[in-house]
Amino acid sequence: MAAMAGTTSMYAGFWRRVAAVLLDGLILGVVTVPLNLAFADDGYTAASSGAQSISTVLGWLYYALMESSAKQATLGKMALGIIVTDLEGRRIGFGKATGRYFAKILSALILGIGFLMVAFTQRKQGLHDILAGTLVISGQAPSIPDSPALPAIPPPPPPPPSS
Repeated sequence: MAAMAGTTSMYAGFWRRVAAVLLDGLILGVVTVPLNLAFADDGYTAASSGAQSISTVLGWLYYALMESSAKQATLGKMALGIIVTDLEGRRIGFGKATGRYFAKILSALILGIGFLMVAFTQRKQGLHDILAGTLVISGQAPSIPDSPALPAIPPPPPPPPSS
């Protein structure tokens, strides 16, 4: 835990993050499902492939733009009171947010274990968070993004000495 902008922050847990993803999925679904239905037919065509590509781009832009914005969160994360930061508690840039988004593919490809890591790691990081160097914490974005006056989030304690 670390004090940020006058409040105590904690790492956002697994179920809170799952709820945020479900909310974001509903929000994206409102846009992407009609798009995919408009281009769908009985088989695989260039039109349905194009709709899938557009859906992928929309998802990437939604997550990367929102998480790198001054709010530091998607609409689902905002609803759950959690934000994405770098390892020092600062706002992430679009590039880091993009890397985090596409690293989720790896988290999913290994049977979802990359996502389950959130439940078991010290700082509640999934594989995609570790690869991107990000944290998801409870709280709101500071009113002054990237303020150097914000204290850093402390690293986890060292492991106990082995004998």
